[in-house]
Amino acid sequence: MKVRVIACGNPYMGNDGVGHAVMEALSADHPELDIVDGGLGGFGLIPLMEGYDRIVIVDATTGMGTPGEVQVFHEVPPSSVFPMSLHDLGIAETLALACEVGVTAEVVIVGIEGGEIEAFSDKLTPEVEAAVPEACRRVLQMVEE
Repeated sequence: MKVRVIACGNPYMGNDGVGHAVMEALSADHPELDIVDGGLGGFGLIPLMEGYDRIVIVDATTGMGTPGEVQVFHEVPPSSVFPMSLHDLGIAETLALACEVGVTAEVVIVGIEGGEIEAFSDKLTPEVEAAVPEACRRVLQMVEE
């Protein structure tokens, strides 16, 4: 099974950068992983998904629990869960479009609750930063499953 991990988020928007933090940790500890930076999501995710059997997306969520809580979604949650980009589609809309254009990969999302997303900060809050190892563990589980 061909699996790719796509980390999304903006590392300069506080807790929205948690996907990037997970990517850095996984890349350091597991260089064999196929893991890429998905940026802010949107249309740019579609070509990153082509040719894979499973896609594991790592991103911050909002309004799905307490800050730092890690959840795995096998069904795409509503778009209100993910911080929205002002310039492109959100992740939920992008995944729906990917299906429409023939991308058949199974998609699993590892979401880390970011709580309030702070503008113009390159720091994660302590609760969200503490969740990075758990998010890494969950991503590895989804890759190996």
